[in-house]
Amino acid sequence: MLDGTKIQLQYLLPKQGLTRLAGWGASKQAGWLTRLVVKAFAKYYRVDMQEAVEPNTDAYLTFNEFFVRPLRDGARPIVDGPHQLALPADGAISQLGPITEGKLLQAKGHDFTLEALLACNMPMVEKFHNGLFATTYLSPRDYHRVHMPCRGVLREMLYVPGDLFSVNPLTAENVANLFARNERVICLFDTEFGPMAQILVGATIVGSIETVWAGTITPPRQGVLQRWTYPASGDQAIVLDKGAEMGRFKLGSTVINLFAENRVTLSPALQSKTPTRMGALFAEAV
Repeated sequence: MLDGTKIQLQYLLPKQGLTRLAGWGASKQAGWLTRLVVKAFAKYYRVDMQEAVEPNTDAYLTFNEFFVRPLRDGARPIVDGPHQLALPADGAISQLGPITEGKLLQAKGHDFTLEALLACNMPMVEKFHNGLFATTYLSPRDYHRVHMPCRGVLREMLYVPGDLFSVNPLTAENVANLFARNERVICLFDTEFGPMAQILVGATIVGSIETVWAGTITPPRQGVLQRWTYPASGDQAIVLDKGAEMGRFKLGSTVINLFAENRVTLSPALQSKTPTRMGALFAEAV
């Protein structure tokens, strides 16, 4: 009964307005109020501040500054084998596995199409036909910077406007096409393991999605699909090494990775609900 009410509220509440309000509040320097909110949040969600470069919650001038706090050196070792890919984020695996008949599993009883996820960008869809996917959910307590599983050359980025449903497990189990209907930033990379997509999915009260090369992608939310392309080489090429930061969420969300057919195998240690630590083993080359 309570779960059903929570889902219905997500359809009824003004998610765009709530998200704008949350983003505005999280960016403000409110002195003692900011310190109180940050301290209460860290305590309620049991955030491990000893992993942060700055463990003192009173040192953060805004909630956003706290939320995207960097980790101290060595807090997340990166797998260093030449054929190993690293997990991109802290969180938990939502679902993972093969892309079968153009569909990805969202939750038991729910799947969604690769075509819808990639906003009908058919050249991109073809790259991942019969490939693999992995969806990582970042809870409020997690580290919220997203890193590269392997060395990659950025070739394309899409901003896809959409809804702002929550992306927690309850919503994933009850809202159809969740990840294909929510706002998202799709990043396509060339790697030595074939093409790889890393998709940052927005959600309710996610005040901002950012990448290291373009800064803030959203807001503003103009309701228009946008596309950027990048060169494969030369001075203007954007190349990121394995383990390098590629983006961040200001408030929690989800990362979806796509891999081409017969290029990698996902770590057998990863299953639905498996906790993840950025830098740990994600996949290995076939």
